[in-house]
Amino acid sequence: MQADQPSSDEELQELLRRREQELARSSAREAEEKARQNAQKKALARLVFTPEARQRLSNLKLVKPELASQVEEYLMALAQQGKIAVPVDDDTLKEVLEKVQPKRDMKIWRL
Repeated sequence: MQADQPSSDEELQELLRRREQELARSSAREAEEKARQNAQKKALARLVFTPEARQRLSNLKLVKPELASQVEEYLMALAQQGKIAVPVDDDTLKEVLEKVQPKRDMKIWRL
């Protein structure tokens, strides 16, 4: 029984090492895929948006990243389907943003 123990430990170590390698490869593949998708998204954004509109989206991402991503993906999908004129300029983007999120009425109270 003692003679089998070292080989079992070695087999276990080998299995663990293989599993770690598989996880590392899988993680690397996922990172590559995500980088490729981001590159495609940026390339499409360059085609769909004017520089001013891209700048406005970048500014919006700093304040409201979810809203900016949703609007960007929506407009890119419309552009791919041919349902919106390309390139989307800053004024068009402003109109879409105002429709999606109307300006709040600000009231200033004096004490």
